[in-house]
Amino acid sequence: MPTMQTTPSASYGLTLRVKLSSRTGTLGELTVAIGRAGGDIGAIDIVGVGRDSIIRDLTVNAGSAEHGAEIVRAARDVDGVEVINVSDRVFLMHLGGKIEVVSKAPLKTRADLSMAYTPGVARVCEAIYRDPEKAYTLTIKRNTVAVVSDGTAVLGLGDIGPAAAMPVMEGKAMLFKEFAGVDAFPICLSTKDPNEIVQTVKNISVAFGGINLEDISAPRCFEIEERLKEELDIPVFHDDQHGTAVVVLAALINAVKIVGKRMEDLKVVVNGVGAAGVACSKIILNAGVRNVVGCDQTGALYRGRTEHMNWVKDHYTRLTNPDNERGGVHDVIRGADVFFGLSAPGIITVEDLKRMAKDPIVFAMANPTPEIMPEEAAGYAAVMATGRSDYPNQINNVLCFPGIFRGALACRASRINEEMKLAAAEAIAGIITDDERHPEYIVPSVFDKRVAEAVSREVEEAAYRTGVARRERTHADSLM
Repeated sequence: MPTMQTTPSASYGLTLRVKLSSRTGTLGELTVAIGRAGGDIGAIDIVGVGRDSIIRDLTVNAGSAEHGAEIVRAARDVDGVEVINVSDRVFLMHLGGKIEVVSKAPLKTRADLSMAYTPGVARVCEAIYRDPEKAYTLTIKRNTVAVVSDGTAVLGLGDIGPAAAMPVMEGKAMLFKEFAGVDAFPICLSTKDPNEIVQTVKNISVAFGGINLEDISAPRCFEIEERLKEELDIPVFHDDQHGTAVVVLAALINAVKIVGKRMEDLKVVVNGVGAAGVACSKIILNAGVRNVVGCDQTGALYRGRTEHMNWVKDHYTRLTNPDNERGGVHDVIRGADVFFGLSAPGIITVEDLKRMAKDPIVFAMANPTPEIMPEEAAGYAAVMATGRSDYPNQINNVLCFPGIFRGALACRASRINEEMKLAAAEAIAGIITDDERHPEYIVPSVFDKRVAEAVSREVEEAAYRTGVARRERTHADSLM
C-alpha cells in the first residue's frame, strides 16, 4: 500500500516511459501493479515498437512525492518491464518558466520598426512627458500588475527566499492572465527589510497599474501594505490577507443562508491570527458579524493579554472578543456557530464540533491538511469548506483577485477599499442561485467564467460609488 494516503492528483503526476516485453499480459500486469500501489493511471501511449518489445508512456497521478517513488518501484518489480525514464510532469511544466512576454504589434518591416521604436516612439514619449496620465493609454500600465514577494511566507513552505518563491509568483501571473486578461509580472526581492521593500516597490510602480503583494510574512506584511497604500496612487492589495477574506465572506454569505442564521447573531472562532486570519475577521465584522474570537498558539486573544502579543494582535483585541473570553480554542469554540481555521492540521476534533452551536459551519483552510478532515466532520458540520481542490467548497483566492484587479484597473482606481472587497464577496456569492445553493456548493468553481466578470463589474461600480475611480465614465460605459 502507498505510504501516503493522499488522493492522487496531477500535482504529483509522473510520466513513466517503459519498455515492455512482447509477452502477452505484460501491460496488464504493469497496470495492476500500479493500481495496487495506489497510482491513478491516465493516458497510455505507444512510443515505439520493436521485434520483441514495445515502448509506452504511462501518465500516472500519485498522492505525494514519496508515493510516486513507490509507484515507480512497483513498476520496476514487474517481470518483463524496464523503466527507461521517469518524468515529473510538474517539473516539466516549469522548465524555462511558465510565462513569457509577447509582442502585441508586428515587427516585419522598416515601417513597423519606425513606429514601435525609433524615431516614432519619441513622439509618444513626449506626449506622456507633457501629460503623465497618458501613460495609462499609451503604455502597458493600464493593464499590468506587479506580483511582489520577498519569499518569507510561501504557501505552506515558509521562508524559502525570493528565488524559490519565483515559481509561485509566475503561477500567480498566469492566473491573472487566464482568468481576467490582466498582464502580471513576478517581482521577487532579495530583502526582508520593510523599508527597502516599500522603497523598491515605489521606485518600480511607474510601470504598473496595481501592486499585488504575495507571501510576505506577518506582521511585516501589514506595515508594508499600509505604507504602500498611503504612498502610492495605484491599488495595493495583499492577496494572502484580502483575497482569502473576500472568498471566505462569499462562502459565509451562502453558508448562513443554508443554516438559516443571521450574520449579526453569529459567534465566529478564528484559529490563526496571521495575515489571513486578521483580514477574515475584519471583513466579516464589516459584513455585520459582532462576535469574533481569535486564537493563536497561546489561546484566545483578549483585552489585557500580554503573552506573545504584537501591535497587530493588540489592535485585533480592540475589535474582537466582546465578552473577553479566555482559554484555548477548545474552550472558546463552545457555542460557536462558525469555525475558521487558518492555522495547522488537526487542530480541532469531532468533540469540538459537538460543543459548537446547532448546525455548525466549519471552514478548515489549512493546506494541504486541514484543521479537521471533511470525513471526520461529516454528520457534525452542517456546512464544510477547505482550501483543497479535491473536496467540495474550496476556498480559493483565484475566485477573487483576478476580478478585483480587472475592475480596479478598468476605472483606474487609486486604491482597493473595503466597499470594493465587500462588493467582490457579494458578487462571488451571487453566482450561486437560491435553487443551486447546497451544503456542498457555497462557492462557485474557479473555472466558472462568470466569476471574474461579475467581480470586476461590481468592484468597478463600488469604486465609482466610493469616489476612488479616476477614469471618467463615458456614455458607452453607462450602457454596459
